[in-house]
Amino acid sequence: MAKKTQIENFNIIATTLSGLEEVLAQELRDLDMEYVKVGNRAVTCSGNLRQLYEANLWCRTAIRILKPIRQFKAHDEKNLYEQVQKTDWTEMMDLDMTFAIDAVVSHSTFEHSLYVAQLTKDAIVDQFRAKTGERPSVDRIRPDVRINLHMHDNLVTLSLDSSGDSLHRRGYRLQTNVAPLNEVLAAGIIALSGWDKKAPFVDPMCGSGTFLIEAALMAQNIAPGLFRRDPFGFEKWKDYNEQVFEMVWNTAEAKEKRTPQAKIIGYDLDADYIDAALNNIENAGLENVIQVEQANFFETHAPEGQGVVVMNPPYNERIQSDDINLLYKNIGDTLKNNYQGYDAFVFTGNLEAAKNVGLRTSRRVPLYNGSIECRLLKYELYRGSKRGGGTE
Repeated sequence: MAKKTQIENFNIIATTLSGLEEVLAQELRDLDMEYVKVGNRAVTCSGNLRQLYEANLWCRTAIRILKPIRQFKAHDEKNLYEQVQKTDWTEMMDLDMTFAIDAVVSHSTFEHSLYVAQLTKDAIVDQFRAKTGERPSVDRIRPDVRINLHMHDNLVTLSLDSSGDSLHRRGYRLQTNVAPLNEVLAAGIIALSGWDKKAPFVDPMCGSGTFLIEAALMAQNIAPGLFRRDPFGFEKWKDYNEQVFEMVWNTAEAKEKRTPQAKIIGYDLDADYIDAALNNIENAGLENVIQVEQANFFETHAPEGQGVVVMNPPYNERIQSDDINLLYKNIGDTLKNNYQGYDAFVFTGNLEAAKNVGLRTSRRVPLYNGSIECRLLKYELYRGSKRGGGTE
């Protein structure tokens, strides 16, 4: 039976952040998934048990990898309750296992996701009680089985969450600054930059080092899931195949490149951030791959040749507008004068201030940092004049 389930294909849904769907779709294709289709903050595909494990270990821009178990329309409470009960939940979990339901509801007759989650929980618990006289317990924090309910236009998709804890929590980050960048977002931005994983990569406002670490993981071909501290959700599933997962894990470890593949450099003006970055880099075992130093970006110069500079400058409301406009003007001047020949990417949520960069954007990608609408702005910093055949 185990062998059969390993090679049998089933539907998979990988969720991500808005704007990163195409990046995630490519990651799933790289894992040889079939029927890859881009949706809104999600990508659907088809794969087997091994590929499900691989997706959790390797996907840099996935938040959760879900295995759909049932889809149905539900127009009212009774309807939803009855439909949930049509699934035999004893096939998914045992009485002594804890579970939790994550519900997302949009454009439906139900308004509150918490209410939908409660109703679904009741249906599952009542089914167990009717069969066994007892009920499994709910654990919102660390459940054995996480069930995902997605309802849009009253169409419900019930899925098992194979990831457990969100995949953006890689496990390498010990210290963060006040507003650390989500690891999935950082990996997505680097992928969108088109960096070839060989040219120099610079983050001149590196904070606690998330861009640097994600770039190094890519360059060294290290699976981000290898840093995971908690078990994946699928490790508690009834069809969990330990041998297959062990093979997937060992293969991932063997694919790591030991010698540094690219020059990866970070600067920050704040000594505390540099300390935090160094701690995180060391925790990820990347101290031989990444260089960081305390420096003022406006006094730095790019390494020779062509490369990529990526930064997430401040854009919060705490900085006075005069300061922030000047900050962005100085960013533009420094890029133009000190980073010629590079492609620069500025990720910001302050689109007004960004106008002060004073350089022409060659690309503007809409993204979100939490609830803040942002843009990833690309500037091609030609060496010499563009007309005179300056390099790109």
